[in-house]
Amino acid sequence: MAGELPRSGELRIHFGAAPGVGKTFAMLCEARRRRGRGTDLVVGLVETHGRPKTAELLDGLETLPRLQFRRGDIVVEELDVAAVLARRPEVVLVDELAHTNAPGSAHPKRWQDVRDLLDAGIDVLSTVNVQHLESLNDVVEKITGVRQRETVPDEFVRRAGQIELVDITPEALRRRMAHGNIYRADRVDAAMANYFQVGNLIALRELALLWVADEVDLALQRYRTDKHIEETWETRERVVVALTGGAESETVLRRASRIAKRAGQADLLAVHVLRGDGLAGAPVGATGTLRKLADDVGASFHTVVGDSGAEGVTGSLLDFARGVNATQLVLGTSRRSRFARLFDPGIGARVVRESGSIDVHIVTHSAAGTALRLPRIRSNLPGGRRMLGWAVALLAPAAATGLGSALQPVIGLSTDVVLFFLATVVAALVGGLGPALLAALSGGLLLNFFLTPPLYSLTIGETENVITLVAMLLVAVLVALVVDRAARQAEQAARAHTEAALLASFARTVLTRSDPVPRLLEKVREAFGLRCVALLERGEDTGAGGAGWNRVAVSGPPECGRPEDADVDVEVEPGLHLIGTGRSLPAADRRLLETVGGQALLALRSQRAAEDAVRATRRAELNDTRGALLSAVGHDLRSPLTSIKVAVGSLRDPLLRLSGTDRAELLETVEESADRLTALVGNLLDSSRLASGVVQPLLERVGYDEAAARALLGLPDAARVALEIDEDLPDVCADVGLLERVVANLVDNALRHGGGAPVVLRASTYGGRAELRVVDSGPGVPKKARERLFAPFQRLGDRDATTGVGLGLSVARGLTEVMGGALTAEDTPGGGLTTVVSLPIAGRAMRSEAAIAAPGRDGDIVSADPAR
Repeated sequence: MAGELPRSGELRIHFGAAPGVGKTFAMLCEARRRRGRGTDLVVGLVETHGRPKTAELLDGLETLPRLQFRRGDIVVEELDVAAVLARRPEVVLVDELAHTNAPGSAHPKRWQDVRDLLDAGIDVLSTVNVQHLESLNDVVEKITGVRQRETVPDEFVRRAGQIELVDITPEALRRRMAHGNIYRADRVDAAMANYFQVGNLIALRELALLWVADEVDLALQRYRTDKHIEETWETRERVVVALTGGAESETVLRRASRIAKRAGQADLLAVHVLRGDGLAGAPVGATGTLRKLADDVGASFHTVVGDSGAEGVTGSLLDFARGVNATQLVLGTSRRSRFARLFDPGIGARVVRESGSIDVHIVTHSAAGTALRLPRIRSNLPGGRRMLGWAVALLAPAAATGLGSALQPVIGLSTDVVLFFLATVVAALVGGLGPALLAALSGGLLLNFFLTPPLYSLTIGETENVITLVAMLLVAVLVALVVDRAARQAEQAARAHTEAALLASFARTVLTRSDPVPRLLEKVREAFGLRCVALLERGEDTGAGGAGWNRVAVSGPPECGRPEDADVDVEVEPGLHLIGTGRSLPAADRRLLETVGGQALLALRSQRAAEDAVRATRRAELNDTRGALLSAVGHDLRSPLTSIKVAVGSLRDPLLRLSGTDRAELLETVEESADRLTALVGNLLDSSRLASGVVQPLLERVGYDEAAARALLGLPDAARVALEIDEDLPDVCADVGLLERVVANLVDNALRHGGGAPVVLRASTYGGRAELRVVDSGPGVPKKARERLFAPFQRLGDRDATTGVGLGLSVARGLTEVMGGALTAEDTPGGGLTTVVSLPIAGRAMRSEAAIAAPGRDGDIVSADPAR
């Protein structure tokens, strides 16, 4: 239409935190999607940096030639804006928006080339990293130590119709870097050791997320304005309100609640600083009232302990606010009078001055300016030393006066002045500012009254005496300030040393203990003097009652089950809190406790990872067992069933004429196969019952000779077994039926794996126990493999599944241990394997436990004796 303004192109930016996150890859994927929809699209300039997967996405896309500029022996290629304008596609791809063009280009910056394309009505897909934003350039330099010389104005980036965040975790980015998917191999080590450190990547990622979040908020505001939406769409901030416990607390808290709501349902945290002046010194019982007020407005309540004085309270309050990442701080105006504020501006003024990036709201109230408080002289010296300083301030000037009076004929006034200066300095060194001022004032008056003409009068006759008095006061103040600063630095150094020792102790606990969390909490309780320390984890939502809290670990009496009821509450991560009861902690201790909370989190994750690894190992072992069972049982079931089916089929075939001998042989085959199935099922059931712990033996006196003879009755090839058991051998305490099963399994194993050699059963006594040996002369078993003999489904590497499922020895050991015995394996002298059953010898006075044992439960193995 004539007179219609030309359409401006739309800019879409793929935004990332660092090189290698996948911005170019995402841009090319978007280009291929648009190309698939029929969009006229060309590639103006895309840098693949030698990445093959990125280069593959360029296949099939129309690529325009680039401008070439020569710099000595190097050829530099840049975007050909004229070629793009002449081609005039719907969409053009232009990578690296912040790039600086080579000399001779139409514009010094690539974003200016893109601006020309947008003005011509061409849509542009581009990429940019957070470090290239002009507003964040200095922040990125502080984080990474690298000054980015290629930048793009934030206003131009905000011009984009769409900004897509391409995000990846720092760990994944470093793995991508290590695999050579970002830089060449010769650049990887240097990059990972410098710019691509985990801390740098985390900080850059946070900058990218916050910048995009701000843009989303601006877009939302523009949408609300365009649509004339007046109802509140609240975003989230974090507001901290400082409560004193005084009459103004309710007013300040409700004002903070309104601020939080206007900020978009921000998190509201109420904090009460104990001890000191200003916001401290609450009346008795105020803490409970403050907690109830906080609950009424939906705020979480916290208490911290600050050093006495306005500076201590200010530091504790700001430490807490910074610790919880507060964006706004609300406190009431001072209750002190204007006269008192002449000497000390108060906590509010200090908070405003030292708050940094935290917005501070000062709320007026009816109690403002009604209290008269004199400024308090604060000192970092110990109380005992201050008391000594006051004594020195009284005695030293008096001693100087006495000495000056006694030596008046010998010394002059100048020496007297030096003595009083010395008294002032000593008082300042010992007691700090207060005693120093007292010594200076009292010394000046005594010097003027007793030693300065006119004597015994406070009249100052000469101007130089006034100068002397003022100099003494200045010396007192200066020396006291130096002493106080040294004391403060010594206190800070001692605290830092203590904190370092505590952190080292906590770290050692985490690193050296297999279950470190309980011991770590115990150390925290001892170090901070708390009555109870617990690690609470939010449980699953229980419906109307909400989500409860579970104690992961606790040290001390478990008296606190919710963070709201604790004296100390540190949020380790969402849903995991480290709490303590017994007393409130200073803000500095809370910071240390937050570090400990991080160590507890790492220990908990490590512990749970180890538990998951154990469970995974168990699952793998179970899967291996199941696989072995399926492999073995598959053949052992199939083989006898096949034999039975063939034999029965032959017997039932009317066309097959069988002699009596053939018929008897087929019936014997059926019987043997059925016996094999019965033995297989019996071993499987026994193994299952042993694993479940439901086997209850009926112990009584039994002889090895009797049990062995009965065990051999049902075994094939029993003629190859020789019994060499003395009838005079003492009886053992065992279950007759179970002992027969054990002996039968051991003899059957020896017959099948003994290489056809005879098997001998011998018995002897040793150390109050009787030992039965099943001796074969077969190939034997290596010493390292003997324990595997007694594991389920083990046949010493035999995989053909022709010799059983490998449960016989496993069941035999289980039954022996149930009877209080032991089953082991040893070498046969001359070659072979000997299995040894060791059971306790039965005492003469032993009663049969069968008479007093309770009946077995359903499914329990009580006895395998067929006569019972």
